Amino acid sequence: MKLHFKTNEKGNLDIGGADALELAQEYGTPLYVTDEMRVRDNYQRVYQAFSNEYADFKIFYAAKANTSLAMMKILEQEGSCIDAVSPGEIYTALLAGFEPERILYTGNNVTTEELQFALDAGVRMNLDSVSMLERLAELPGAKGTKISFRVNPMVGAGHHDHCITGGELSKFGIMEHEAVEVYQKAKELGFQPVGIHTHIGSGILDPEPFKLAVQVLMDVAGRVHKEAGVTFEFIDFGGGLGIPYTPEEGLLDIEKFAAEIVGLYKDKLKEHGMNNPTMCIEPGRYIVGDASYLLTTVNTVKQSYRKFIGVNAGFNTLLRPTMYGSYHHILVADKPEAEATENIDVAGNVCESGDLFARDRPLPEIKEGDILAIMNAGAYAFSMASQYNSRPLPAEVMVCDGEVDIIRERETFADLFSKQNIPMRLLK
Repeated sequence: MKLHFKTNEKGNLDIGGADALELAQEYGTPLYVTDEMRVRDNYQRVYQAFSNEYADFKIFYAAKANTSLAMMKILEQEGSCIDAVSPGEIYTALLAGFEPERILYTGNNVTTEELQFALDAGVRMNLDSVSMLERLAELPGAKGTKISFRVNPMVGAGHHDHCITGGELSKFGIMEHEAVEVYQKAKELGFQPVGIHTHIGSGILDPEPFKLAVQVLMDVAGRVHKEAGVTFEFIDFGGGLGIPYTPEEGLLDIEKFAAEIVGLYKDKLKEHGMNNPTMCIEPGRYIVGDASYLLTTVNTVKQSYRKFIGVNAGFNTLLRPTMYGSYHHILVADKPEAEATENIDVAGNVCESGDLFARDRPLPEIKEGDILAIMNAGAYAFSMASQYNSRPLPAEVMVCDGEVDIIRERETFADLFSKQNIPMRLLK
């Protein structure tokens, strides 16, 4: 077993110094539980690996992975910057204390109103299309601002087709062969283009696609520097660093990864005669993914044509298994190290056949009332959660050295309808 988890003296699952069973009893389930120190450790592991190789290095945390204010505040304290993909994420980052210059807005298919919001907020803007550039140029006060562009390097990678964000099928970025022309146009419109960006996908454990994307982007940057006369202040290679979800997957060797990426970066800077711009990456999942668990209660043990373990969570609380076919390891909270005795389907409580956390999963004996802990729920769990089937959103708690704080209250039925109105004509 290579997956990261701890047990306490009782043999129960330990999350940040707190007993998972006691957390479920006190705060109810479903419940998201985050280990604060794991988040901090993950951040520092990435930062140290890269900054040891290249001093002028910055992390832009991919906020879409998890935008809880407490999580954002931890990363603000650690010195992170923010990769925001929507006005809501800009707003959240500002609320968490990030200065505008620490926020990079990379939207796609954005409205003019969203561009205005980002401009008014004073954040850095990373443009995804010529349309975005032209509409930004029409806004009062936009000209003269510093901007960057997202480039599609025709390299894609990721754990699922829906997570691959580079290549000919991708909706993201400008084409690499039009980069020089687009940067020249930006200068003609009165902007200061100072950055270049790419992102090829997420859940990457093999460094080779990432290295290829670095090479392609650096060659594009070199052409833009030479032919469009752009001096880059920063070069951003996006995120995508993966974590092991299955027991068979190994950890990404982040020190080796950093050394290879930075070495290639330095070589390309020298090759193209560029200065020494800030090097940026945008990890999200790597920082928060394995820091959280989803605790859920077994309410049904059902022998049908198959054996089902029914729990009180569903794809409304963790969508990834249904959306991507993703594997999330499942532990029994009071015996996390127990050996598997049978293959079981773990089913959620949403009225959909696809609402399964696991199919034919080897698990130990499970009975009604047991607490299951679904691992790696820190990224894209609450951020993709919904009120489908009119189920209120769960609570979130954060643990630090055994100290527990509620960071998001559990919703009530009243919360489901707090923004709804019935027309008066229907009440007559």
